[in-house]
Amino acid sequence: MSNPRRRELVDLGRAELYSRARSFKYAFEGWAYVIRTQHNAWIHALVSIGVLALGAWLRLPPRDWAVIILAMMAVWMAEFMNTALEAIVDLASPEPHPLAKVAKDVAAAAVLVGALGSVLVGLLVMGPPLWTRLFG
Repeated sequence: MSNPRRRELVDLGRAELYSRARSFKYAFEGWAYVIRTQHNAWIHALVSIGVLALGAWLRLPPRDWAVIILAMMAVWMAEFMNTALEAIVDLASPEPHPLAKVAKDVAAAAVLVGALGSVLVGLLVMGPPLWTRLFG
């Protein structure tokens, strides 16, 4: 005979696993939405791929990779939050409103600050080894 308590725990474990899988599915749907609808996300994607390729070519050490990846993730997170905020503002205020504009402009500024900061991080981390590789 099977233990009913054990079966209940197994069923709870499966439910938890399915719940976690759904959470990942929703997150990837959000990422796909950003890529599909936000022009700047394509720019971020292409730059991210280029930076990863350059880092591999330069054979960056793990600590440099950590810094580069953190900078890239900051930009992506800002872009995701900006897109979410724009959707919320559009839902709450379908008609143009000065405060809606402020919210959208400030969220866009957060993406810009993250992107500019990432460029500086990239130059500081990758600039010296790139210079050495190219000019030697």
